[in-house]
Amino acid sequence: MNRLADKVALITGAARGQGASEAELFAAEGARVVVADILDDPGRETARAVGGEYLHLDVSAPADWEQAAAFVRESFGRLDILVNNAGIAPPRPARFDEIDLAAHLRLFDVNVHGAFYGIRAMLPLLELGHGASVINVSSIDGLAGVGSMASYVASKHALTGLTRSIAIDLGPLGIRVNSIHPGIISTPLVQTVGPARIARLQRTVGRQPLGRMGEPQEIAAMALFLASDEASYCTGAQFTVDGGHLAGPYREPPADPDETLD
Repeated sequence: MNRLADKVALITGAARGQGASEAELFAAEGARVVVADILDDPGRETARAVGGEYLHLDVSAPADWEQAAAFVRESFGRLDILVNNAGIAPPRPARFDEIDLAAHLRLFDVNVHGAFYGIRAMLPLLELGHGASVINVSSIDGLAGVGSMASYVASKHALTGLTRSIAIDLGPLGIRVNSIHPGIISTPLVQTVGPARIARLQRTVGRQPLGRMGEPQEIAAMALFLASDEASYCTGAQFTVDGGHLAGPYREPPADPDETLD
């Protein structure tokens, strides 16, 4: 308890899923939490539940980030933790030359530019923070290629590169910048992809070493570590939370529920 005592945290995409779990855990560990999202009703509910503040924030809009910085400055005077959790996935898998251009650009606006705008806008407040930490939530798809997902994968690779480069820039200021790379996590985003893709995901996780989807709380636990002073010597690094997905090769699933694996 109190691993984040007196720290101020802003978490984007925090109305539900991983972001909401991060907000809940951070608040339980003593942080003052700003829940930021474009989903106003669930966002306000999450903020109420954790005893924090709610802020409407479209991460792809620089003006929204400037307003967010003004809010944090007026309310807290500094920022210790920035979690760039907000992100979107493509509407459906498609070969790269079949991807809608507007959808391609939107992925970059949210997944990459959103973090870039946020770190820039919050930098003066992070400089006033107590060993400030920036956490960019990327994906295992930011570390490997995936067929029929070129735009999404490229956006997550870009976020990985952004993390490493900004960590070099901000290290001399005492600000740490790291990325988390979740595997297949049971979030509202995953749960709404449709029965066919859910079945495909279930087959995939069945072949992973741990053989199941991750839970939002497991991503929140990694975010807590990176936000805390326990990670004081970690910067510019990538932390996978993927049930062994990238370890490979995958195991063969049992033929029936009663069969065991050696």
